[in-house]
Amino acid sequence: MAIAQPATRPANPRFSSGPCAKPPVFDVSKFADAALGRSHRAAIGKDKLKAAIEGTREILGIPADYRIGIVPASDTGAVEMALWSLLGARKVEMLAWESFGAGWVTDVVKQLKLDAEVKTADYGQIVDLDSVDCDNDVVFTWNGTTSGVRVPNGDWITANRQGLTICDATSAAFAMDLPWDKLDVTTFSWQKVLGGEAAHGMIVLSPRAVERLESYTPAWPLPKIFRMTKGGKLIEGIFKGETINTPSMLAVEDYLLALDWARSVGGLKGLIARADANAQAIFDFCDTHDWIANLAENAATRSNTSVCLKFTDARIQDGAAFAKAVAKRLEAEGVALDIGAYRDAPAGLRIWCGGTVETADISALLPWLTWAFEAEIAAQAQAA
Repeated sequence: MAIAQPATRPANPRFSSGPCAKPPVFDVSKFADAALGRSHRAAIGKDKLKAAIEGTREILGIPADYRIGIVPASDTGAVEMALWSLLGARKVEMLAWESFGAGWVTDVVKQLKLDAEVKTADYGQIVDLDSVDCDNDVVFTWNGTTSGVRVPNGDWITANRQGLTICDATSAAFAMDLPWDKLDVTTFSWQKVLGGEAAHGMIVLSPRAVERLESYTPAWPLPKIFRMTKGGKLIEGIFKGETINTPSMLAVEDYLLALDWARSVGGLKGLIARADANAQAIFDFCDTHDWIANLAENAATRSNTSVCLKFTDARIQDGAAFAKAVAKRLEAEGVALDIGAYRDAPAGLRIWCGGTVETADISALLPWLTWAFEAEIAAQAQAA
């Protein structure tokens, strides 16, 4: 028997966790003022790059004495720039509870070959943050994009720490309240919460991080795109829009428009409220359906951006195949695109809930989850 489909569809079915949905007001006609075909070193290019930096500072509330730079290779480039430039001066603690955090462990232990203390947790859980010694350099993700588990707060980071905190905040910035006084290096990319284009990363340095850069030289050579100092001094131009390599001025314009939209919805508080409402709609759905659950086991550590879900019904014979089939059904109907779990994560779904997503679209999607689940259970039974 055919299972009835819901009457309402999401107006925007884009729930990918990166690149993420554009702001609701996105329109290519708004790029008329973009500095296309112009040098990023011309006055107009420098002005736009500087506006991107200062707009980031304004909306995120980054302290005036912190440096903000636009760097190559998205968040990955920004994190690796920090790891290669800053680590090695002190003992290192690596914290990982999902794919990207595990990747930074590989960089530090297998590539830089540092004798780091590695603390890990399974998907859905988080490491014991109270066990972290902040007199060591500490590397961690604020929000586990592939596990849906986030750091609940910065209380575990000591104010009088001797080490640096290096935080990958790529799916947290613009959706979570980051405690800047506890973060020495923070990285993120444009294509996450504000739905910008890929390939550009941001790195935010505290005065303590700058001091380390100017007083410590790593034992290994640094590629040009990682170098933030020259002659023992910070290259200040990087943090004024004089990028290390050529940026896309079209992507810059897109980011500037996203920052303008962020201001229009109330800045950081408005963005957090939008993400919270989106995620809560899914949490409530899980609470009332016994065949699906949040991958994050503790409510205090559940992400409000990359919400990861697992199927729990005992009738499911092959979890990975079932989850892929559900995602395929939803995509075929045009109601949800790119919501399969990350390739290294447990089988399930991952629904992006950042501020560029409308809560009405999340609400419209949820009945379709039920439809796809029931349709796939029926198909499984018929095949048996």
